[in-house]
Amino acid sequence: MHVSILIIIFDLDYTLEIMIKRTLVSLLLIITLSTAYGDHIKFALVTDTHIGNATGAADLENTVNDINKSKEIEFVILSGDVTEFGSDEELNIAKTILDKLNKPWYVVPGNHDSNWSESGANTFNTVFGRSTFEFEHKGVVFLGTGSGPNMRMGPGQIPREDIVWLEKALGRAGNRPIVYVNHYPQDSSLNNWYSALDLLKKKNIQFMLCGHGHINKLYNSEGIANVMCRSNLRAKDSIGGYNIITISNGVASFQEKRPLMPLNDAWLTLKLSEYKSDSIVYKRPSYDVNKKQTKVKQVWEYQDDSDLGTGISLYGTYAITANTKGEVYALDIRKGKRIWTFKSNGKIYSTPAVASGIVVVGSSDHFIYGLSAENGKQLWKIKANKAVLGSPVIFQNVAYIGSSDNIFRAIDILNGKLVWEYKDVEGFVVTKPLVYQNKVFFGSWGRYFYALNLKTGKEIWKWNNGSSNRMFSPAACYPVAAYGKVFIAAPDRYFTAFDANTGEVLWRVTNPHNRVRESIGISGDSSTVYAKTMDGKVIGASTRESEYNENWKSSLSLPYEISPTAIVEDSGLIFVPSQSGLVSALDRKSGDVVWQYKTSNSLVNVVLPIGNNKVLVSTMDGKINCLAYNF
Repeated sequence: MHVSILIIIFDLDYTLEIMIKRTLVSLLLIITLSTAYGDHIKFALVTDTHIGNATGAADLENTVNDINKSKEIEFVILSGDVTEFGSDEELNIAKTILDKLNKPWYVVPGNHDSNWSESGANTFNTVFGRSTFEFEHKGVVFLGTGSGPNMRMGPGQIPREDIVWLEKALGRAGNRPIVYVNHYPQDSSLNNWYSALDLLKKKNIQFMLCGHGHINKLYNSEGIANVMCRSNLRAKDSIGGYNIITISNGVASFQEKRPLMPLNDAWLTLKLSEYKSDSIVYKRPSYDVNKKQTKVKQVWEYQDDSDLGTGISLYGTYAITANTKGEVYALDIRKGKRIWTFKSNGKIYSTPAVASGIVVVGSSDHFIYGLSAENGKQLWKIKANKAVLGSPVIFQNVAYIGSSDNIFRAIDILNGKLVWEYKDVEGFVVTKPLVYQNKVFFGSWGRYFYALNLKTGKEIWKWNNGSSNRMFSPAACYPVAAYGKVFIAAPDRYFTAFDANTGEVLWRVTNPHNRVRESIGISGDSSTVYAKTMDGKVIGASTRESEYNENWKSSLSLPYEISPTAIVEDSGLIFVPSQSGLVSALDRKSGDVVWQYKTSNSLVNVVLPIGNNKVLVSTMDGKINCLAYNF
C-alpha cells in the first residue's frame, strides 16, 4: 500500500493549526496501522528443536531445507529450546544448521538452553549474538526475550535484565504494532509473567508467540492472544514440522507445515486490532501473608537490575554476592547499600566464599578470582578451560571448586596457586562441595557423585544412580553429612544416604508422599537431615541410623515445589526456601510454622542467618531483603 498526503496551511489561527496537527497525527497513526496490516507478511515460527535429541539435528535440517524452498517466507523466528542440554557442542551444531537459512532468522533461548548450560548461558550469547531480539518488518515490531530459569531448577522466569531491556525496546517501538516472543506462554508457568504483560499492555501489542508445550494451542493471556506452536521434533511421527504465520489485511493466520508435505489449512486465524485495556482485575502474586505477620518484618530491600543466581557470604558487616552482569559486590548488611563492586567478563552463578579476608568466586568468563573482601580488588585469578559455575568451599585456606572443563580444583587462597587438580569429572559442576572427614564431596551434570581425598585430590569413590539421563544427575544439591554418612537429594526424586568412607548406599528412598528434589539441610545438632518434597512438605530423617527412619515432619504445606535451595537451621528455627519468594520459618521442636514472609515471586537463592534474629533472603529476580524476626 502506498499513501501520499499533501497538506497546505495558509494563515490559520493558532487553534485551527493545533486541531489540524492533531488530526494529522491521528491520520498518520491510522495509516501506519493500515499499512502494517495491509502489507503481506509471511514468516516461519520454529520452536523446540532440541538439538541433542536423537532426531533434533535431522529434523532441523529438514525444516531449514523446506523453508529455503519457499519464496514467500520472509524471515524465521525460533522461540527457544534450541538445544536439549544447553551444551556448547549442541549450540554450535544448531548454529551451523541455522546458518544454512537463506533468509533472516532471530532466536531466543528456552529453559533447556539456560537451565542446564555448561557455559552459564554465555555460549548462547556468543554463538547467536544475544538472547533478545528487536526488529521491524513492514511496520510491525517484533520483540523477543529469554525465559530462564537460568542454572537453577524452578519455574520459568524472564531474566531481570531482559525485563529492563524490554521496557526500553517498547519505548522505542512507540505506537507501532508489536508481536512479542518468549519461550513460555505468558501465564503462571513463568514466575514473572505479569512483568512482561504489564509492559506490553501499555503498547500496541497484537499477539504473542511461544513454544515450550510442543503443541499448537491458543491461550488468552489477560485479553491478549498468546499462540503456542508445535515442536520441530518428529516425536512419534516420521517427520517434524513448524508453523507458517501470515499477517494480511488485519488478520494473522497459522498453518502447520511439515517438510516435503503440502501446507496444511489454517488451524488458527486471529483478527488483529490495537490492544484496549479493560476493567478486569487480573490475578497477581499476593503479599497478604506479610500483613498477617507480627513476628517478622522487612528491614531493607535491595533491587539489582539483573538476575541473582548465587547465594551470599558474610564478611563482618558485608554481605557478598554476585549477579548475572558478572559483578561481585558487597552490601552493608545494616542498610543494604553497595560498598564495592568487582566486574568480571561473564555471568556469575558461583556463590562467593570468604576466608582470611579473601573472596573466592568463579565466573563464566573461565576464571576463578581471589578478591580482597575489604574493597573488592583482584588479588589473583586462575584460568579454567571453560566456565566456572560451581561454588567454592574454603577449608583451612584452601578453596575447593568445580568447573565446566571436567576439572575439580584445590587452590591456596593466600597466593592463588593450585594445590591439586582432579581431571576426571564427567559433565560440569554447579554445586557447592562438602568437606567432611578429610574428603571433599560433590556431584556433576555427568551423572556422578564424587568423593576425593582432601589433601591429594585422589578419587576415593564415585557413584551414579544407573540412569543414562543426564537430567537426573546428582548435580545441583548441596550435600550434607553427619555420623559418617553423606546425604543428597537429586532430580531423580530419590533421597540417598552413603557411607562417607566407602560410598556404599545405606538407604535410598522415594514414594509418592516424599518425592524430594535437591533441597535438603542438616539440623543444628546434626541428628536430622531435612528434605523438601515436591508436594511442599518438609520431612526429616535420622542421621544416626543405617536404615531410613523418618523422625521429624512439619505442618508446613506449600504448593508444588522444585526449588533446589538449601534448608537452613539456626537458633531453633528451620528456614525453608521456595520457588515463589516465600520463606517459611519452622519451630525445630514442634515443626509448626512460626512465621512466613514473601519477598518476591521468584525462586529463593538463599536464606542466610546473620545474627540478632535477622536473615538475608536473595531471590533470582535481583532482590535481597533483610528480615528481622521474634522467636
